[in-house]
Amino acid sequence: MSGVRGPMMFWDWNGHPVRASLDRFFSLLQGFSKPGRAWAAWLFFIFMSPVSSFAAEQAPVQASAAWLETRGEGSRLVFDLSAPVEVKAMVLSAPDRVVIDLPAVDFMFAPPTFAPAPAALARHRRGRHASTAQTVAPSGLIAAYRFGSFAPGRSRIVIDLKEPARVIRAGMEAAQDTSSSGRARLVIVLAATDRASFRAAAQNGRQEVALASAQAPAALPDNAPMIAPKPGPNVDRPVIVIDPGHGGVDSGAMAGTLVEKNLVRDFAKSLADKLNASRRYQIIMTREDDIFIPLGERVKIAQAHHADLFISIHADILSETADVGGATVYTVSDKASDAEAARLADKENQADLVGGLESKEETPEITDILFDLTRRETRAYSHVFARTLVDYWKVVGRLNKNPQRSAGFRVLKAPDVPSVLLELGYLSNENDHAALASPEWRGKVVTKVAEAVDRFFAARGPTQVQGQFPGPGQFQGETQARARGHDSASILRGTATTDLAHDAH
Repeated sequence: MSGVRGPMMFWDWNGHPVRASLDRFFSLLQGFSKPGRAWAAWLFFIFMSPVSSFAAEQAPVQASAAWLETRGEGSRLVFDLSAPVEVKAMVLSAPDRVVIDLPAVDFMFAPPTFAPAPAALARHRRGRHASTAQTVAPSGLIAAYRFGSFAPGRSRIVIDLKEPARVIRAGMEAAQDTSSSGRARLVIVLAATDRASFRAAAQNGRQEVALASAQAPAALPDNAPMIAPKPGPNVDRPVIVIDPGHGGVDSGAMAGTLVEKNLVRDFAKSLADKLNASRRYQIIMTREDDIFIPLGERVKIAQAHHADLFISIHADILSETADVGGATVYTVSDKASDAEAARLADKENQADLVGGLESKEETPEITDILFDLTRRETRAYSHVFARTLVDYWKVVGRLNKNPQRSAGFRVLKAPDVPSVLLELGYLSNENDHAALASPEWRGKVVTKVAEAVDRFFAARGPTQVQGQFPGPGQFQGETQARARGHDSASILRGTATTDLAHDAH
């Protein structure tokens, strides 16, 4: 027994590895009698073996490397994994993609950057800073690929295609060469196909994606008491939904060490903490973890909680120039305020495509006059908060030369929730990049955003009904009077906006 001296691996109940040295264990046994040492050793291995086996089974599968291979007219994408997994492959069109669904996998490396970026999603990517992710060239049929968490307990790999392809094989192979860093390999083999065959396969893929999405666990935060939909208008504190953009398989913009999905999540958490500390609001986060949430689900979260304000947080990037910088606040509109707003809305509206979903906008077919008035008033409140936020931000942060814009952002289209999209800055701009990487800068601007929120709700004030805030729950009741000739939206633009601007400093 003394010859077996060395580190031994065990796992705790959460599946985390714990290194325990047998030297320490046997040194502890020296204080026991010989029979006592035998019993202690026997009990140790009897009880620890099932614990380690159970936890090892629960430990997530890890992916340690990935690479592309071109063989003849086909392409292979290979992942080194710590254990085999079950996979399901499908193809989607517009743009052409291969989607691979698998159980939760812990990817231990960043998705690569591609040069040049795939044409269909080129607007979704990179800046001038060298990324910490590996830069690779498109290979064969594959223009680009990405991966990450898709839903609780599920991960996804999305492959952008340069031309129609069919999946020859998507499954596991044993890692046989000594260079492998994993114990199993996920191998995806693609071959070229004609457009008609691809279109037929994509139709089946759409049905499979819809079914998989319907069966996926709800991608909602873990704070269950806060997540249960409220039965009616808010009677205590205003509800604010904070929405960190992107997440999971959709990394957003990447430049240097900064990845948009992580940057905006950290900013959103800091803002949530700041607002929670005031005890004035009920704060909901659309995501607190690195997980993908479709655009429509983000809107539904806000509506399910009868939110009084929705703030979506992003960071922009321009590959064409590094001169553009500063924060911008966007609201929704039927027609974009300018070409830059239209570009950004088009990019952000592709998030579902990036995540391997169909891009399907849910447009309510309602023509009721009360619905229209509700939507108009909601947009008026959105403009008020956007103006307020700009005025507070400029005290401590840089603003874009045109800091208040509008376009058809899908994530802002809830007709009953005042909503804005805050672009913190441009990762492609040197000054913005340095600021976004600074915790000190984040603390200053988070404080100003919180102050803007305070001022927005203070200006709105309580209504005459049970001290409630005039949130979406009351809009329909209030619009009846307006339908008889009173347009409070114009009054709001003429008075409240001016008051808020004067108070910004």
